[in-house]
Amino acid sequence: MARNKFDIDETLESPFRMAHLKRAFVYIRRHRFKMLAALLLSGFASVIGLFGPKIMQWTLDDAVPNKDIALLVRLALLYIGIVLVGIVFTTIRARIMAFVSQDIIYDIRKDLFAHLQKLPFTYYDSRPAGKILVRVINYVNSVADMLSNGIINSILEFVNLFFIIVFMFNTDVTLSWVIVAGLPIFITVILIIKPRQRKAWQQQSNKNSNYNAYLAESIDGVRVSQLFSRQQTNLSIMERLVQACRAAWMKAIYISNCVWFSAEIITQVVFTFMYIAGVYWLGGTIVSFGVILAMGQYVSRFWQPIINLANIYNMFINNVAYLERIFETMDEPVTVDDLPGAADLPTIRGDIEFREVSFGYEPGIPVLEKISFSAKAGQSIALVGPTGAGKTTVVNLLSRFYNLTGGAILLDGEYDISRCTLHSLRSQMGIMLQDSFIFSGTIMDNIRYGRLDATDEEVIEAAKAVRAHDFISEMEKGYYTEVNERGSRLSAGQKQLISFARTLLANPRILILDEATSSIDTKTERLLQEGIRVLLQGRTSFIIAHRLSTIKSCDKILYIGNKGILEEGSHDELIAKKGLYYQLYTAQIQENNLNAKPVVV
Repeated sequence: MARNKFDIDETLESPFRMAHLKRAFVYIRRHRFKMLAALLLSGFASVIGLFGPKIMQWTLDDAVPNKDIALLVRLALLYIGIVLVGIVFTTIRARIMAFVSQDIIYDIRKDLFAHLQKLPFTYYDSRPAGKILVRVINYVNSVADMLSNGIINSILEFVNLFFIIVFMFNTDVTLSWVIVAGLPIFITVILIIKPRQRKAWQQQSNKNSNYNAYLAESIDGVRVSQLFSRQQTNLSIMERLVQACRAAWMKAIYISNCVWFSAEIITQVVFTFMYIAGVYWLGGTIVSFGVILAMGQYVSRFWQPIINLANIYNMFINNVAYLERIFETMDEPVTVDDLPGAADLPTIRGDIEFREVSFGYEPGIPVLEKISFSAKAGQSIALVGPTGAGKTTVVNLLSRFYNLTGGAILLDGEYDISRCTLHSLRSQMGIMLQDSFIFSGTIMDNIRYGRLDATDEEVIEAAKAVRAHDFISEMEKGYYTEVNERGSRLSAGQKQLISFARTLLANPRILILDEATSSIDTKTERLLQEGIRVLLQGRTSFIIAHRLSTIKSCDKILYIGNKGILEEGSHDELIAKKGLYYQLYTAQIQENNLNAKPVVV
């Protein structure tokens, strides 16, 4: 898919709808009482602050001309009191909204992460990790600020605007009409700019997402980049993405600033006309100097909320693009989920039957077609065949990481895995995939990952069984040695042994080993096979291995190829057939013998 590339812009699956805002208000309602308290505090402080120009008017028109010192002192104290009240209330409001903003970030991020945990592998197969991360981190931070401070500030500015108009018209009606005359012009500018502004911020969101996707990919693959001396090429790609991001940002800012710029121009024009009109009427002794000075302050106070609302509108338009991305992710269908009426799977014996199973990762392109086989409880089944034949697909379907396109998989002859809850199914399976993922933390925590209630002794026993105990004990803090993300301090073989211990500790009824010994040297492999032989007893196991010497003792070997099972039987039976498995096995033996010959110099 196109969106799987870092340099191709994502397209929204659906346009913005007001329903998105309704969904966003769910997060606001959870904190409505705190937000209401913050709004009342801010509103009260703002209304009290509007008495400042009136105090100035009373000072110039009454206290100063009449040389009333007592009145002048009272007005000064009243002005200081108004300022202090505003500071106290604004500080309290800021503290409240800081907590609310962080709570909203937590709520959105928790819901988003919970949904990401449920999404099927196909979702992650079709897009870079960086484009997912930017939604969970950057977009959520920005949207949370809009939903908290943005909402409160917009309501507050409307309240301010209402009371400013009341105070203005109470001071002088004619000059007030001069001040509000520029408002229709500003509204027209907003309506003209709005469509271009939203489109520009969507484009900026796309470029930022591309940049983050490539950054995440580059960090993850830094060893390969250095190995092939790709630093300069990677830098040029990054520069291109950064330049595109910068250009999109500058265009969006340019359009957004037109709103602020228009408001500033209109404010200054209105301010000028108000003074011209005031001086004209002052000359005719209609308006006092105190009224003109007070109205001059109200001009700024009248247009300041409008400018603030314009900035909030800018923030709203910017965050609409982010909100669309967040809800698009939340709306991504969970295609692999518990069906209505799904039942918990009881403790199983381990009998498995694939009944005419078909599957394809993309519509119309089948990987497996009507394959059928069975495994008895406690049997070990090996899957062999050429790369890309579908071996890993078989075990992924058994684990129900993907939905079948046809057929059924039955456990113990009666339980269809599609009608069982995922938790009850996977809790009875131990899966070790090709990628031995190690989490940051201690080795003890990594082994205990799949069974949190396991004791230290049980963890150590699992490590001993897979022959990981010796190398762990030699590390500086043993099982409490801290390892980095992805286990960069460990060798490939050590990571696999730890992952294997983690899988075995879960004590599964069904064990899946996908290339479990591919990165282990021959000596370690022999030790591991001893532990595997004991631990496979009583468990149904599926083993995928290119090294055929490791699966000779399996009860059944399935040769996967041409979208189906081409051969089936034990090692000896398939060797006797002298078919595909025989050819693959003998070719591998010959290759090993050739590699084992000493090199003559």
